[in-house]
Amino acid sequence: MDMTLMMLDRWLHLVAGVMWIGLLYYFNFVQVPAMAAATADADGPGPAAIGKYVAPRALLWFRWAALVTWLTGAYYLHAAEYYSVHGAFTLGIGENNIALTSIGIGAWLGTIMLFNVWGLIWPNQKRVLGLVEATDEEKATAKRVAFLASRTNTVLSIPMLLFMHASVRGLPF
Repeated sequence: MDMTLMMLDRWLHLVAGVMWIGLLYYFNFVQVPAMAAATADADGPGPAAIGKYVAPRALLWFRWAALVTWLTGAYYLHAAEYYSVHGAFTLGIGENNIALTSIGIGAWLGTIMLFNVWGLIWPNQKRVLGLVEATDEEKATAKRVAFLASRTNTVLSIPMLLFMHASVRGLPF
């Protein structure tokens, strides 16, 4: 495989991954507490500015960074001579390859996180932010589902990164 294309793919994978995980941490450690504080502050401007201007833009970058990260990672698994998509997603079973097992666990965690972004967080955030019509009860449920999926991704992000890093040498962390 063309080494220049592999290096470009790896670079794009890392940049998109940093953006994805960075925004994930921003949402969980900055925006969610800020929205709660803005809602509780009777004398303040309220959470409208965050919900109207910041959150939709951050969610746009968040969801597309997640997809680009996953796609470039899948391409790398396909193109690298020492990995394979099948080998990674079957955790190297039958191949006696700890690197495939490690990258495979990381790939599965990333896949779960991607599903959470596109299947749970984004559809529910559209309701919360008023981008699609929803009753107050639907918004409350959507807020809880998006929150739990986002927190799940935050918890999964560290082991995902550790397993992917461990695969570089095929050694445990």
